[in-house]
Amino acid sequence: MFKRPTSTNQAAPAQIERVTSVLGEGISWHGRISGRGGVRIEGIFEGEIALHGLVVVGESGKVTCENVRANSVIVAGAVHGSITADKLEIRSTGRVWGNVIVSAFSTEEGAFLRGQVTMEDQVDLQLEDEGIPEENSAEVESSADETQAEDE
Repeated sequence: MFKRPTSTNQAAPAQIERVTSVLGEGISWHGRISGRGGVRIEGIFEGEIALHGLVVVGESGKVTCENVRANSVIVAGAVHGSITADKLEIRSTGRVWGNVIVSAFSTEEGAFLRGQVTMEDQVDLQLEDEGIPEENSAEVESSADETQAEDE
């Protein structure tokens, strides 16, 4: 009567998410973050974020982005822009100004959100499979060649 039901089709354990890169406090970065892994932003970031993984905006972090796209997003600082994620957590010190599209959503008491929340069964993050397009890496190589030729 009080036995646990036995089930042979248990869900696979969730992928472990961890931070692999940090944008430290006092750093201001304009550009694009993409690829796989986790990033923690404690400084100021302005640009585009499209990441297979975890994005953490720390308490001192400030992000301005049209649409932050990642598997998981944790906001303890400020985000100006929309967020599209499988899972979003806004901590008590977190502030979000923008619309949110998520599968799972949680907030702590004191968190701030000014925008519309849309809950979906499954979110299409529209992330690229490769972090850096081929044409960008070719540009970097040709720029390095030109610099070397100028030095000679």
